[in-house]
Amino acid sequence: MFTPVGNRELLSIRVADEIEDAIENGKIQIGTKLPSEFELCSQFGVSRTAVREALRMLSAKGMISIEKGRGIFVRGLTSKHVTDPMHSYLKTKVGASYIIDIIEAREFLEPEIARGAAKNRNEEDLDKLRADVDAMKVFVGTPAEWAKLDMNFHLNIAQATQNNLLPLMLKPVFRLMPEIKSKIMSDVPEARESAIEWHSRILKAIEIGDPDLCYNEMKQHLVIAKEHAQKMMKVEGMIKSNS
Repeated sequence: MFTPVGNRELLSIRVADEIEDAIENGKIQIGTKLPSEFELCSQFGVSRTAVREALRMLSAKGMISIEKGRGIFVRGLTSKHVTDPMHSYLKTKVGASYIIDIIEAREFLEPEIARGAAKNRNEEDLDKLRADVDAMKVFVGTPAEWAKLDMNFHLNIAQATQNNLLPLMLKPVFRLMPEIKSKIMSDVPEARESAIEWHSRILKAIEIGDPDLCYNEMKQHLVIAKEHAQKMMKVEGMIKSNS
C-alpha cells in the first residue's frame, strides 16, 4: 500500500502525511483496518518509533482509532475534527484585543449570512429560530447558559443559509462566545433585553424574506454587541476608561 519514505529527519511527519493523504483521497476507506505497526514499518522503510509517532499524530487529529487487541482503524471525520483544533488555538489567545477581534470578525461575516438566511430559509429553520427567541424571552438560568442560547440562535441563522460550510466556519468562534457573553450579561444589565429585541427583529426580517433588512438588522445588532463588550472590558479592567 505504501512505499519507503527514505531515511530522513521528521520521518514520522512524512509517514503521517502519506497515510492522511491516502485517507483523504479515498485510497483507504472509512472503517478500514490499517496494516499493523510491523507491516507499516516494512512498507515505509522506517523504524517502529517513527510509525508510532505518526499514528499518535493521526489519532490526535481524530483520523484513526487504535484499539488494543484489534488493530488500527480509519475513523470518519466530523465537524469537531475541524472546529476543536481551531477552538483550542483561539482559547489560548483570548484577551482584550481578541475579544474585539472576534466581534469584528462577526461583523464582517454575519450580516451577509443573515442576508443568505432570509433568501434560503425553510419552515424548519423558522421553527428553530422562533423557538430560540421564545426560549430567550422566558429564560431563567446562569449567564453562561444564556450565552449558549444566544449563540445557538446565530448558528441556526447560519444553518438557514443552506450552506454547509458557514456553520462549520462559525462554530469555533461561537464556542468562545459563552465565556465572553456570560461576562457581558453579568456586567452590562441592558445586554439581555437588547439581545431579545434585536434577535426578534432579525427573526422578523428572515420570516418576511427581506435580505437587505436582515443584513441591516444584524449589522446594527453586532454594533451594539460590540459596545456592550467594550463596557464589559472596562468593568473587568481589560481596558482603561477614558472618563
